[in-house]
Amino acid sequence: MNYLLDGRLSLITPEGVRLQLVPAGPVVRAYAWAIDFAVWSIGASVLIGLLGAIIPSEKLFNGVTAILFFLAYWAYPVICEVYAGGRTLGKHIIGLQVLRADGLPLRWRESVLRNLLMVADFLPLLYASGLLAMLCDRHFRRLGDIVAGTQVVYRDKVSRRVEVPDAAPLPLPFPLTPEQQRALADLFARESRLPHARMLELADIAEPLTGRDGDASLERLRGMAAGLVR
Repeated sequence: MNYLLDGRLSLITPEGVRLQLVPAGPVVRAYAWAIDFAVWSIGASVLIGLLGAIIPSEKLFNGVTAILFFLAYWAYPVICEVYAGGRTLGKHIIGLQVLRADGLPLRWRESVLRNLLMVADFLPLLYASGLLAMLCDRHFRRLGDIVAGTQVVYRDKVSRRVEVPDAAPLPLPFPLTPEQQRALADLFARESRLPHARMLELADIAEPLTGRDGDASLERLRGMAAGLVR
């Protein structure tokens, strides 16, 4: 099951897990493609120079070059998408990735199919078919994505682990909701920016949790936070 909400693609897996994905539009995808094309062009230039130095026959040189260029052109995006989390170098720099329509990682079949159909997206000129398909599709999918069942989305930024000062982990005296646990961990992530008096004030408010007040309550909260993030 999937639907769009505030520009986000919401997917609910059969296991009941909800994924929030943001489809990537034509402009950012064009930037990623331009980077990949530049990388491929540089690699092709280096390859031509190496082959020219070791292959004396012009006909053999042309034949080998054509075969290697064909293989490199198709192999580069497929290998990157399958083994690098759906990201070529261009997508990695821009912050995009390719996923299956259900939000799962790409397999060989989907990656090969979407990249082979890039030829159709280029027709009749300058990626016209692919651009038209993206503008008409609410998930901004080109023809290759529609046929292969894939989509290009913004890659979620990995949240930094909350750092808690050294403290002996303490168990919670009673269960906390996920929101309460995040609030406790975030409190000590911001400790360096809060006055000590404010930290003591918050520690007093948490007396029902710690059974202490003042510095004693603050230290118990620190230990509980350490137990949450370790």
